Amino acid sequence: MSDKNTSGGLPGPFGDSHEGFQSYQFQPVYMEPGRAAMKMPYNEEFIGDPSSGSIHGGIITLLMDTVGGMCVMSTIKTMTPIATLDLRMDYMRPTKPGKEIIAECECYHYTHSVAFIRGFAHEGDIKDPIAHMSAAFMLNTKGPNFGTPSKFSEVKPGE
Repeated sequence: MSDKNTSGGLPGPFGDSHEGFQSYQFQPVYMEPGRAAMKMPYNEEFIGDPSSGSIHGGIITLLMDTVGGMCVMSTIKTMTPIATLDLRMDYMRPTKPGKEIIAECECYHYTHSVAFIRGFAHEGDIKDPIAHMSAAFMLNTKGPNFGTPSKFSEVKPGE
């Protein structure tokens, strides 16, 4: 994916002041056209397996879904309401105690109504992933509007 580490200048909903990001300690890493990444520090509150200290898969899924949404916005270059249509997580291994989790996503295709995203969660080495995600996001839904209202016709593939 990428080794960038530039968190400055992200749009308001993805900045450090986002209430959900504060609750889960999600931190934006980068957002560039068609790509995005976030990280979260190890937090004992999110342990899913007390015997190993591994973070619960639901938190990793939430992180990947959030980064997928960031990735959609970076691809279509507008803050528009979206919805997760489909999200598949394949877990390859448990997390390790004390390690932060990094989630990186890319948009590999989009149409006027759907964006297709894939990504990995890892602990600093993308060649040793925790999980793989593939997802589809509906564009221009009736959800909260993050900026200028948009219409289906304003999102054109390839722009």
